[in-house]
Amino acid sequence: MADRPMLVGIVGGSGSGKTSVAAELVKRLRKKSVATMLLDMDAYYAPLEVVKGRFGGRPVNWDHPHAFDLELMAAHLSALHRGESIRKPRYDFTLSDRTGWEDPVPPGQVVILEGLLLFALPELRDQLDVKIFVDTDADIRILRRIRRDTHERGRSLESVMDQYENSVRPMHLEFVEPSKRWADLIVPTGVENRTALDVIIHHICSRVLNQEGAPRV
Repeated sequence: MADRPMLVGIVGGSGSGKTSVAAELVKRLRKKSVATMLLDMDAYYAPLEVVKGRFGGRPVNWDHPHAFDLELMAAHLSALHRGESIRKPRYDFTLSDRTGWEDPVPPGQVVILEGLLLFALPELRDQLDVKIFVDTDADIRILRRIRRDTHERGRSLESVMDQYENSVRPMHLEFVEPSKRWADLIVPTGVENRTALDVIIHHICSRVLNQEGAPRV
Protein backbone atom coordinates (compact mmCIF):
# COMPACT_ATOMS: atom_id res chain seq x y z
CA MET A 1 0.00 0.00 0.00
CA ALA A 2 1.82 3.09 -1.25
CA ASP A 3 0.16 5.51 1.11
CA ARG A 4 0.76 3.51 4.28
CA PRO A 5 2.53 5.74 6.83
CA MET A 6 6.01 4.78 7.99
CA LEU A 7 6.19 4.15 11.76
CA VAL A 8 9.52 4.98 13.42
CA GLY A 9 9.97 3.97 17.06
CA ILE A 10 12.48 5.61 19.40
CA VAL A 11 13.35 3.97 22.72
CA GLY A 12 15.81 4.81 25.50
CA GLY A 13 15.97 4.93 29.25
CA SER A 14 14.31 7.72 31.20
CA GLY A 15 16.38 10.85 30.60
CA SER A 16 18.24 9.34 27.64
CA GLY A 17 17.20 12.15 25.29
CA LYS A 18 14.77 10.11 23.19
CA THR A 19 12.18 12.91 23.31
CA SER A 20 14.74 15.40 22.00
CA VAL A 21 15.75 13.00 19.23
CA ALA A 22 12.11 12.52 18.26
CA ALA A 23 11.46 16.28 18.20
CA GLU A 24 14.57 16.90 16.10
CA LEU A 25 13.58 14.26 13.57
CA VAL A 26 10.09 15.74 13.28
CA LYS A 27 11.55 19.22 12.75
CA ARG A 28 13.96 18.05 10.08
CA LEU A 29 11.37 15.98 8.22
CA ARG A 30 8.85 18.82 8.17
CA LYS A 31 11.53 21.13 6.74
CA LYS A 32 11.81 18.62 3.90
CA SER A 33 8.01 18.82 3.40
CA VAL A 34 7.47 15.31 4.74
CA ALA A 35 4.17 15.28 6.64
CA THR A 36 5.13 13.95 10.08
CA MET A 37 3.21 13.11 13.25
CA LEU A 38 4.77 12.83 16.74
CA LEU A 39 3.32 10.35 19.24
CA ASP A 40 4.62 9.79 22.79
CA MET A 41 4.00 6.65 24.81
CA ASP A 42 3.64 8.74 27.99
CA ALA A 43 0.24 9.88 26.71
CA TYR A 44 -0.91 6.26 26.98
CA TYR A 45 -0.66 5.84 30.71
CA ALA A 46 -3.89 4.19 31.79
CA PRO A 47 -6.44 6.17 33.86
CA LEU A 48 -5.35 6.45 37.48
CA GLU A 49 -8.11 4.25 38.93
CA VAL A 50 -7.30 1.52 36.42
CA VAL A 51 -3.60 1.66 37.26
CA LYS A 52 -4.29 1.53 41.02
CA GLY A 53 -6.47 -1.53 40.51
CA ARG A 54 -3.77 -3.32 38.57
CA PHE A 55 -1.27 -2.84 41.38
CA GLY A 56 -3.74 -3.99 44.03
CA GLY A 57 -3.01 -1.39 46.69
CA ARG A 58 0.75 -1.57 46.21
CA PRO A 59 2.65 1.58 45.18
CA VAL A 60 2.20 2.21 41.46
CA ASN A 61 5.25 1.40 39.36
CA TRP A 62 4.97 3.91 36.51
CA ASP A 63 7.76 2.22 34.55
CA HIS A 64 6.03 -1.17 34.41
CA PRO A 65 3.87 -2.24 31.44
CA HIS A 66 0.84 -2.49 33.77
CA ALA A 67 0.84 1.31 34.09
CA PHE A 68 0.04 1.74 30.39
CA ASP A 69 -3.07 1.34 28.25
CA LEU A 70 -1.32 -1.02 25.84
CA GLU A 71 -4.53 -2.17 24.17
CA LEU A 72 -5.39 1.41 23.20
CA MET A 73 -1.90 2.21 21.95
CA ALA A 74 -1.71 -0.98 19.88
CA ALA A 75 -5.12 -0.16 18.38
CA HIS A 76 -3.95 3.36 17.56
CA LEU A 77 -0.81 2.07 15.86
CA SER A 78 -2.93 -0.27 13.76
CA ALA A 79 -5.20 2.63 12.79
CA LEU A 80 -2.20 4.78 11.85
CA HIS A 81 -0.87 1.94 9.70
CA ARG A 82 -4.15 2.05 7.82
CA GLY A 83 -3.77 5.80 7.35
CA GLU A 84 -6.59 6.62 9.77
CA SER A 85 -6.76 9.56 12.17
CA ILE A 86 -6.58 8.96 15.92
CA ARG A 87 -7.47 10.94 19.06
CA LYS A 88 -4.46 10.79 21.36
CA PRO A 89 -5.19 10.71 25.11
CA ARG A 90 -4.47 13.89 27.06
CA TYR A 91 -2.45 13.10 30.20
CA ASP A 92 -1.64 15.38 33.15
CA PHE A 93 1.55 14.42 35.00
CA THR A 94 0.76 16.64 37.96
CA LEU A 95 -2.45 14.62 38.49
CA SER A 96 -1.05 11.30 37.25
CA ASP A 97 -4.27 10.83 35.33
CA ARG A 98 -5.87 11.00 31.90
CA THR A 99 -7.85 14.21 31.49
CA GLY A 100 -9.41 13.89 28.05
CA TRP A 101 -8.61 13.47 24.38
CA GLU A 102 -6.82 15.50 21.74
CA ASP A 103 -8.52 16.49 18.49
CA PRO A 104 -8.32 13.85 15.72
CA VAL A 105 -4.91 13.85 14.02
CA PRO A 106 -4.05 12.12 10.71
CA PRO A 107 -0.77 10.19 10.53
CA GLY A 108 0.80 11.94 7.55
CA GLN A 109 3.63 10.12 5.76
CA VAL A 110 5.79 9.39 8.81
CA VAL A 111 4.83 8.75 12.44
CA ILE A 112 7.59 9.24 15.01
CA LEU A 113 6.86 7.39 18.26
CA GLU A 114 8.92 7.57 21.43
CA GLY A 115 8.66 5.73 24.73
CA LEU A 116 10.32 3.44 27.24
CA LEU A 117 8.67 0.15 26.33
CA LEU A 118 7.99 0.28 22.59
CA PHE A 119 10.50 -2.49 21.82
CA ALA A 120 9.91 -4.58 24.96
CA LEU A 121 6.27 -5.27 24.06
CA PRO A 122 5.60 -7.27 20.88
CA GLU A 123 2.13 -5.77 20.36
CA LEU A 124 3.87 -2.42 19.80
CA ARG A 125 7.30 -3.47 18.50
CA ASP A 126 5.93 -5.61 15.67
CA GLN A 127 4.11 -2.63 14.16
CA LEU A 128 7.24 -0.45 13.81
CA ASP A 129 9.02 -0.08 10.49
CA VAL A 130 12.23 1.38 11.96
CA LYS A 131 13.46 0.94 15.54
CA ILE A 132 16.00 3.36 17.09
CA PHE A 133 17.56 3.02 20.55
CA VAL A 134 19.05 6.11 22.22
CA ASP A 135 21.89 4.88 24.42
CA THR A 136 22.96 7.37 27.11
CA ASP A 137 25.06 6.80 30.25
CA ALA A 138 23.13 6.24 33.47
CA ASP A 139 24.62 9.24 35.30
CA ILE A 140 23.49 11.60 32.55
CA ARG A 141 20.02 10.05 32.52
CA ILE A 142 19.43 10.46 36.25
CA LEU A 143 20.64 14.08 36.21
CA ARG A 144 18.28 14.89 33.35
CA ARG A 145 15.39 13.17 35.13
CA ILE A 146 16.02 15.13 38.33
CA ARG A 147 16.06 18.40 36.40
CA ARG A 148 12.87 17.55 34.48
CA ASP A 149 10.81 16.23 37.37
CA THR A 150 11.73 18.98 39.83
CA HIS A 151 11.40 21.88 37.36
CA GLU A 152 8.55 20.72 35.11
CA ARG A 153 6.49 18.37 37.28
CA GLY A 154 6.82 20.03 40.68
CA ARG A 155 8.32 17.04 42.46
CA SER A 156 10.81 17.01 45.32
CA LEU A 157 14.35 15.78 44.86
CA GLU A 158 13.80 13.06 47.45
CA SER A 159 10.74 11.69 45.66
CA VAL A 160 12.58 11.62 42.32
CA MET A 161 15.51 9.75 43.86
CA ASP A 162 13.23 7.27 45.64
CA GLN A 163 11.34 6.51 42.43
CA TYR A 164 14.57 6.09 40.48
CA GLU A 165 15.95 3.62 43.01
CA ASN A 166 12.74 1.65 43.58
CA SER A 167 11.23 1.47 40.09
CA VAL A 168 12.98 3.40 37.31
CA ARG A 169 16.34 1.62 37.55
CA PRO A 170 14.92 -1.91 38.14
CA MET A 171 12.46 -1.53 35.23
CA HIS A 172 15.20 -0.15 33.00
CA LEU A 173 17.29 -3.25 33.67
CA GLU A 174 14.33 -5.62 33.25
CA PHE A 175 12.57 -4.12 30.22
CA VAL A 176 14.34 -1.20 28.55
CA GLU A 177 17.99 -2.22 28.34
CA PRO A 178 17.27 -5.78 27.09
CA SER A 179 15.01 -4.38 24.36
CA LYS A 180 18.08 -2.80 22.75
CA ARG A 181 18.55 -6.07 20.85
CA TRP A 182 15.48 -5.27 18.76
CA ALA A 183 16.89 -1.94 17.55
CA ASP A 184 17.80 -1.38 13.92
CA LEU A 185 20.07 1.50 14.93
CA ILE A 186 21.66 2.49 18.26
CA VAL A 187 22.34 6.22 18.75
CA PRO A 188 24.91 7.02 21.45
CA THR A 189 24.42 10.26 23.46
CA GLY A 190 21.16 11.31 21.79
CA VAL A 191 20.44 14.49 19.88
CA GLU A 192 24.08 15.61 20.06
CA ASN A 193 24.95 12.78 17.66
CA ARG A 194 24.35 14.76 14.48
CA THR A 195 25.84 12.10 12.21
CA ALA A 196 23.36 9.48 13.42
CA LEU A 197 20.46 11.90 12.92
CA ASP A 198 21.66 12.63 9.38
CA VAL A 199 21.71 8.89 8.61
CA ILE A 200 18.20 8.41 10.03
CA ILE A 201 16.75 11.34 8.07
CA HIS A 202 18.38 10.10 4.86
CA HIS A 203 16.95 6.62 5.37
CA ILE A 204 13.43 7.83 6.17
CA CYS A 205 13.34 10.24 3.23
CA SER A 206 14.64 7.62 0.82
CA ARG A 207 11.90 5.23 1.95
CA VAL A 208 9.20 7.89 1.58
CA LEU A 209 10.48 8.89 -1.86
CA ASN A 210 10.64 5.28 -3.01
CA GLN A 211 7.05 4.75 -1.87
CA GLU A 212 5.48 7.88 -3.30
CA GLY A 213 7.84 9.47 -5.80
CA ALA A 214 8.04 12.77 -3.91
CA PRO A 215 7.13 14.06 -0.45
CA ARG A 216 3.65 15.50 0.05
CA VAL A 217 3.03 18.74 1.92
